Amino acid sequence: MDRIVSDIVFDFSVKPRLSDHQGNAILVASSIYEACKYYSLFQKTPFKGKCAVVTSYNPHERDISKEEIGANTETDKQFVYQTYMDILESVEDSPGKSKTEVYEDHAKALFEKEPANMHLLVVVDKLLTGFDAPACTYLYIDKSMQDHGLFQAICRTNRLDGDSKTYGYIVDYKNMFKKMEKAIAVYTAELDKSDGGADPAVMMQSRLEKGREGLDEALEALSLLCEGIEPPGTELEQLHYFCGNTEIPEDLAQHEPQRIALYKGVVKLLRAYGAIADDLEPAGYDAKDMSRIKRETDAYLHLRDIVRKASGESLDLKPYEADMRHLIDTYIEADEPRKISPFDNMGLLELIVKTGIVDAIAARLGGMKGNQNAVGESIENNVRAAIIKEHLNNPGFYGRMSAQLQEIIDLRKSKAIDYEAYLKKVAELAKRVHDGFEDKTAEALKRSPALRAVYDFLTATDMTRAAEKPREEKADSADNRTTTSEPYDVANDPNLHLAIQIDKTIKEVRPSDFRGFKPKENIIKAALLPLLRNDREVVERLYLIIERQKEY
Repeated sequence: MDRIVSDIVFDFSVKPRLSDHQGNAILVASSIYEACKYYSLFQKTPFKGKCAVVTSYNPHERDISKEEIGANTETDKQFVYQTYMDILESVEDSPGKSKTEVYEDHAKALFEKEPANMHLLVVVDKLLTGFDAPACTYLYIDKSMQDHGLFQAICRTNRLDGDSKTYGYIVDYKNMFKKMEKAIAVYTAELDKSDGGADPAVMMQSRLEKGREGLDEALEALSLLCEGIEPPGTELEQLHYFCGNTEIPEDLAQHEPQRIALYKGVVKLLRAYGAIADDLEPAGYDAKDMSRIKRETDAYLHLRDIVRKASGESLDLKPYEADMRHLIDTYIEADEPRKISPFDNMGLLELIVKTGIVDAIAARLGGMKGNQNAVGESIENNVRAAIIKEHLNNPGFYGRMSAQLQEIIDLRKSKAIDYEAYLKKVAELAKRVHDGFEDKTAEALKRSPALRAVYDFLTATDMTRAAEKPREEKADSADNRTTTSEPYDVANDPNLHLAIQIDKTIKEVRPSDFRGFKPKENIIKAALLPLLRNDREVVERLYLIIERQKEY
């Protein structure tokens, strides 16, 4: 029993789904005494608090009242009774349920919904049959079973509970393989095959053969996907294939299917590789094949990494920061954290703004080995992705940013500016896109994204038709930029005054929960009509922006 406990603990440290706590396991014991003995052994391992025993036993004093107690001895019944009393000591009573039922219900709920907090259930007869028996990834059998009971038990592992599970595992400590074949034969013989259609018979399959088949298919699928990459197949050609041409604004979105296929293909490859990584030689691979598979797997992982960074599709953890902090504070006990770097979870654009473009390139794109074009396209794709994501919130502003990005791309492609000047320009643009406004923007607009969106819409449509006071322009000899010789004149900007008036009107008249409810939406539109010269078409266009603003 000690060896079996060590075996299970080891599996949880290395096996797929067990090691990442997405899956769990059931250990079938021969008796209630052995189940309790297993439970007590697991309490001396990292499974303490994450293992439960589920049997038909419910402790009563009469169970041990007639047991003889010798000097320093304990009978089996006394051991079972005392084990259960220790388990149930902290369990609170619940109306209509015994403490044992409350304990088992809680354990089963954790087992199904939070496998990280309930790794293993030790059972005897319970949870092995019936439609409500929970699915598990591994079934460890230390009990002699046969026929329907054995067949139904092993079916616990075949029920899928997520994308990361393709099949379950059965670890047999009773040498029941022949019995398992018989159980399947008995079950198959009783099936009704008169209805036609697919054969309902159950077939035994080799795990290694299926594992090799899955690994070969995953590698072949990724190889076919990458056939479209133009020679010589460097990182730049890879980015062109999966992210498109940065000169064409729509290309990033149009190449999304290739990127999704890559991401899914790499996940499938990792699962297939992990399933038989320890058994490559028994699966029929020689040393040369194993080296090739490892090399190709690493290459596809690297490709996924650079494509994610170049397309701005790396997971941004900032939106989940509060939830992660709650989980850490609730479930993890540790010394006070010491922040090593404030930039670990930032996206590329935010990193450029916080640390400067040189440090951002070193931190996020250092693996591109000095390929200036690949680095440039990665930054441009990240800026483009941010523009696409926010465009509907403020079409006027992000439309201008898209045009400015195109100008910078043209300068890089035509080599009209050197690399250092290009980095300076793209860093300035990244800051504007990240902030959502330009340096010359009025302070009132910087504080309110909604007001800024209304203002940018008015500027783009020029509803005031009042020209701003002409500003003297001069050429910047350094890079031929056009700059103004006087600051932005807020006081004489009619678009700003109209935007403030519209913003105030919306906040005064908007009904609660107006989005998607036509009568309420019409209240806002009716209030905007006189402010926008009774132009219904303009009001409808502006309303599409208004309904996306969180401030409203």
